[in-house]
Amino acid sequence: MQPARKSLSRVQRGFTLIEIMVVVVIIGVLGAIVVPQFMSRPDQAKVTAARIDIQAIATALEMYRLDNAHYPSTQQGLEALVKRPSGLPAARGWNPQGYLKSMPVDPWNTPYQYLNPGVRSTDGTYDLYSLGADGVAGGEGFAAEIGNWSN
Repeated sequence: MQPARKSLSRVQRGFTLIEIMVVVVIIGVLGAIVVPQFMSRPDQAKVTAARIDIQAIATALEMYRLDNAHYPSTQQGLEALVKRPSGLPAARGWNPQGYLKSMPVDPWNTPYQYLNPGVRSTDGTYDLYSLGADGVAGGEGFAAEIGNWSN
């Protein structure tokens, strides 16, 4: 019985070179198919990142409103989420820790735009948006604005 156990344990010790090569080839084929699918969509990834940023900033604006009973004015801007704003309306309940750690910029390194009262948002409170890939108002596709009014 002892000799049979030794030969069985030798069979189960590891992978053969052929098995490892097959796995490497499969991983290579999958990489060749999957990676180009993701690499060909950097603009789409930036649009998605901008939408996520807008949702996070909107959450910070909502916390600001809960503390101060109003949103920051257009003049106070998104800077009011980072440091206590001056001017009217006064931020009497402003949180000393702030609402964001730093001023947000979109994936194209352009500051997010803020307008209060809003003209395009569905509830009319404020517009929060990125100018898109081209950095100017208007445009289509990836150059279009991405805002709290769009899904």
